[in-house]
Amino acid sequence: MQKGKCITIDGIDGAGKSTQIDFICAYLKTRNINVVLTREPGGTEIGEKIRKLLLGSATKMHDETELMLMFAARNEHIQNKIIPTLANGDWVLSDRFTDASYAYQGGGRGISVERIAELESWVLQDFAPDMTLLLDVDVEIGMQRVVSRGQKGRIEQEDSRFFNRVRDAYIARSQKFPERIKLIDASQDVENISNQIQKVLATL
Repeated sequence: MQKGKCITIDGIDGAGKSTQIDFICAYLKTRNINVVLTREPGGTEIGEKIRKLLLGSATKMHDETELMLMFAARNEHIQNKIIPTLANGDWVLSDRFTDASYAYQGGGRGISVERIAELESWVLQDFAPDMTLLLDVDVEIGMQRVVSRGQKGRIEQEDSRFFNRVRDAYIARSQKFPERIKLIDASQDVENISNQIQKVLATL
């Protein structure tokens, strides 16, 4: 049986991931590809419990605790959801993955890249996504979209300086790994964004 492929989609809050996730799932189905949608933090029973701790608006925690909880949830996600799905021949589409830790805990919180890389090496070992779609949008636009959604989670309550650091870290990751991370201009209308994504997905 042919092994499935893992696609991750990332970007700052308000980049429009949810809309494009629906498009990606529909597009892959037209190609007769069975895709399993999942998310980080989350994707497993334990991961979803950790998600509530991490994103709960009233939760306070040390920055490094946040990082380690992210990777604890990610370990469960990889071992119990992603790898078994791929081994079954299905594809995986994950809403966020390790690049988010480099962006949010690294760029946003200021935790060293070296510390994040240690956890990444330990948890991921030799695993890596086949492709990452990075939806890039101006922070101001992203924050306006978040406000329009209603109540903010713990991380969404950060200010524009935080999210600008997150965005810069994402872009730096895309420049470091251009073969895997495909930068998508998410400032355009929904149809144009979907067209960009479709062209990239066709290469898989």
